[in-house]
Amino acid sequence: MKKFKLFIHKLTHWEYWPFDLVYIPMYFVWFYYAAKARSFFFFNAANPTIKNAGFLMESKKEIYDIIPPEFIPNTLFFKAGTDVADILKAVEQAGIVFPCIAKPDIGGKGRGVEKIHDLPGIVSYAARIKMDFLVQEFIPYPEEVGIFYCRLPDQPTGFISGIVAKEFLIVTGDGASSLTRLIEKDPRFHLQLSALEKIYGDGLQEVLASGETKNLVPYGNHARGAKFIDVSHWADEKFTKIFDGICKQIPEFYFGRLDIMYRDLDDLKAGSNFSIIELNGAGSEPTHIYDPSHSLFFAWKEIARHFKLLYSISIQNHKRGFRYLTVKEGMQMFRENNAVVKSLKQF
Repeated sequence: MKKFKLFIHKLTHWEYWPFDLVYIPMYFVWFYYAAKARSFFFFNAANPTIKNAGFLMESKKEIYDIIPPEFIPNTLFFKAGTDVADILKAVEQAGIVFPCIAKPDIGGKGRGVEKIHDLPGIVSYAARIKMDFLVQEFIPYPEEVGIFYCRLPDQPTGFISGIVAKEFLIVTGDGASSLTRLIEKDPRFHLQLSALEKIYGDGLQEVLASGETKNLVPYGNHARGAKFIDVSHWADEKFTKIFDGICKQIPEFYFGRLDIMYRDLDDLKAGSNFSIIELNGAGSEPTHIYDPSHSLFFAWKEIARHFKLLYSISIQNHKRGFRYLTVKEGMQMFRENNAVVKSLKQF
């Protein structure tokens, strides 16, 4: 019965539908702009300083390197197979304390991201990951937001096309129910149960005191259970000016989403006490569409709007001399990405 109820919940909430199913009408929109640009891979010109413009296979480390350091967490890069002793030494010398975050240098949708609580945790992660990875300081701010930024290259200022706030997968104890029982009470949480069992194991039998809370997934990824809320109305003139100023400090960045941890909304609007934990480029979704209050038709409209923006930016940059990918390069990018996804799923 529980499985049937979850099936009905997924069936009646489009946000859980497979990506390819949701995007079927959008592929025709993409083909339209590809035909106008005379390149299926026109997006490569959108963000010239990011590999593949941040569509797929971009290095997080290389992106962090072009963001002013005051806006990002302290981050270390390690090649696959780096000696564990060297990793631990580098982490200590960098002043990164526990808990910290480990994640693959190339990836997406939260795959391979883990919160590490101690030295054995880093040793275990380094042994299991089969690709280059990052160790990053954990940002203790309680809130996360995704800010979608766009700027046409011929314009002096950019704009914010959407903002999504994220509610983490947090359960509240009642003094009697196990974590498993608390998870099963909410369909959004219940859909993550099998993944949480792999992470916590017998720890899901823990009983929280009445009113006690526990954040089971400390990063705001929709695929990992976070609830997305459309707060695009936050983008008033002051808010836009602050983040336009920040984004223009990132060389040749015109289209993408900043995922930001912050202390509170007043600070965020003032441009203080926040950290950019991810910058996603041409492959970014306008994730405010996943607000449960939005219809699938709203989502299609927003996706189409952002495809048009991506096309316009790419065309202008192409005229400035920035190239598109060839068909051979584009297909190679997809093959490499499929291999990365397969590896991370096994991880």
